[in-house]
Amino acid sequence: MQAQDVLDFWFGPQDSAVYGSQRPEWFGKDPAFDAEIRARFEPLIERAVNGGLRDWDALGPRGKLARILVLDQFTRNAWRDTAAAFQGDVLAIGAAQQLVASGEDMQLVPAERMFAYMPYEHTEDAAMQEKSVRLFEALAREHPGFDLVLDYAHRHRGVIARFGRFPHRNPILGRTSTEEELAYMSLPGSGF
Repeated sequence: MQAQDVLDFWFGPQDSAVYGSQRPEWFGKDPAFDAEIRARFEPLIERAVNGGLRDWDALGPRGKLARILVLDQFTRNAWRDTAAAFQGDVLAIGAAQQLVASGEDMQLVPAERMFAYMPYEHTEDAAMQEKSVRLFEALAREHPGFDLVLDYAHRHRGVIARFGRFPHRNPILGRTSTEEELAYMSLPGSGF
């Protein structure tokens, strides 16, 4: 399994009609899509969360993006509703920070940049949430059609500013929720 296999699966091949377009599977809960990721990529995901796939970074920005996808997105799909879904987060944010610091994120097409920035949005760190909003503001300013993604960055930042963590993760991670968090989680759309 190569970095290009990950990129082709997620974005479609570069010569396909879907490449560079946003796909509905990315942000919905689709058990069949999750099962497909598990079936095709679970050994690769396990390698990545155990520190593997770093050789992909030598492939340039798209190789780095492929590793970020495995750590940040494939984990969430393959291991949805379990603590394992967040196992790649520390490595994903580290990889994203390196990609952004190098400026190589600007070599990616807009849909790819969106996923390069997603680890910032997924972290429970307030400073990283601020950076997330700045990155998504730039993406939305430069490319029409990314306003909804920017809205989600604002919403994630707001939750971290209010609670210091994502309350919807509490049951999965064995954390006790406060009364305020329980009230918040009862609201529609609170779990992203």
